Amino acid sequence: MSNEAMTSGISGQVETRTIDMVPESERHGSPFSQFTLWFGANMQITAVVDGALAVIFGAEAMTAIIGLLIGNILGGAVMALHSAQGPRLGLPQMISSRVQFGVKGAALPLIMCILMYLGFAATGTVLSGQAINLMFGFTHPAAGIIIFGLLTTLVATIGYKLIHKLGRAATVIGILGFSYLAWQLCHQYDVATAFGQKPFTWATFLIAMALSAGWQMTYAPYVADYSRYLPSKTSTSATFWTTFGGSVISSQLAMTFGVLVAALGANFVKNQVGFLGTLAGSLAVVIYLVIVTGKLTVNCLNAYGGFMAIITTSSAFTNKREYSPVARVAYIIGFVLLSVLIALLASSHFLATFKNFVLVLLTVFVPWSAVNLVDYYLVSKEKVDIPALYDGKGRYGDYNWVALGCYIMGVVVQIPFMSQALYVGPIAKALDGADISWIVSLVITSLVYYPLAKKTMNVPATMIYPATKAAAAGSTEKAAGYSATAKTASVA
Repeated sequence: MSNEAMTSGISGQVETRTIDMVPESERHGSPFSQFTLWFGANMQITAVVDGALAVIFGAEAMTAIIGLLIGNILGGAVMALHSAQGPRLGLPQMISSRVQFGVKGAALPLIMCILMYLGFAATGTVLSGQAINLMFGFTHPAAGIIIFGLLTTLVATIGYKLIHKLGRAATVIGILGFSYLAWQLCHQYDVATAFGQKPFTWATFLIAMALSAGWQMTYAPYVADYSRYLPSKTSTSATFWTTFGGSVISSQLAMTFGVLVAALGANFVKNQVGFLGTLAGSLAVVIYLVIVTGKLTVNCLNAYGGFMAIITTSSAFTNKREYSPVARVAYIIGFVLLSVLIALLASSHFLATFKNFVLVLLTVFVPWSAVNLVDYYLVSKEKVDIPALYDGKGRYGDYNWVALGCYIMGVVVQIPFMSQALYVGPIAKALDGADISWIVSLVITSLVYYPLAKKTMNVPATMIYPATKAAAAGSTEKAAGYSATAKTASVA
């Protein structure tokens, strides 16, 4: 595939990049694109459900709002730190994870990623399918689910640029739609009565924190996929704050709305989409469109991230670093078909399934984030041998047992602190059901991994980028846009 074709793909119609590094010639845009993308991705009905869950599982309204805010801030900071890696490296998030875990070792968290993408895609498809059915009067539940699956496939196939455009549209539509719903809620209900219904408890406060922190941190494995096209000179702080602001502000607004709806005793729990339509009154169809647009944005992120995770896992064992456009489309279609099938099977048990799903994801991704961020910012200090990420015999090897061991420890150490439907640990019981497992894992994994990584990591003296074609042919030309001190190396 020629560089000209790739450039045309990303600047024109269909994205052609997969797991390879984005060269400087294809970089574009500004950090503000991260704000609109993540604002639009979070101003949607599933975030409303996440906020409602805090009340459903026992929190008083103000307790829930404050707990959700703290969780969003903490989880959003972790997520945004991952996003800031994108412009510097130009790599998908899970490819860069090979620095810590090894080329093949990174497959372990990747498998968890694939399950996460499928779960979120399926739950989003359930709600969007309901909205489409109500918009067009379809009576069969499968109709809306299938239509939404087709829309997801189309947008995810076209890729990066269309997803960003959809994110900008979803930001505007989401603000207008949810502002109208909030106005209707204040006029149809006595919002003041939502507060003070229950006493404060630490257990419910911490559940609220966990729900929102988990929401934010599940974006971490793919957030850099959407910042990697920014120019390499993009400020780290700018990428961080635009991602953080977009994700945290919109999530908190949507979750707060969910808290109020649940605390007012509305019929939201039984029929999330139908309730919002009823609340909107004569503008119900418009609100259904708001729901579909918001969910389409985030579902495309899940489908895109899902196929990237699959090919990243596959490439570790096949030594491939590029995939054809046909293969790309095939992976996306396969992923969406599987998520649609799950949606069709799980649609009747959505709420309970979703709550447990979010909390389980938090368990497996917190230690991964800890390992990745500690290494990138404190051990490797943003210096990566990019060609070695595609070669199991290179600097990072096939497996890094230190990182893998710390990751597994980070999962195991949470068990006594868990408070979930399937299991409540002894320490969680002693804390009246409070779940602080993710905080324990984040701290302990970071503290254990840092000194071990300092001793064992083979950190390059400077960033090593893939050689340009000219450099590979013997020219002294540096990779466009990179520092003159950066070394080049041929890609294995």
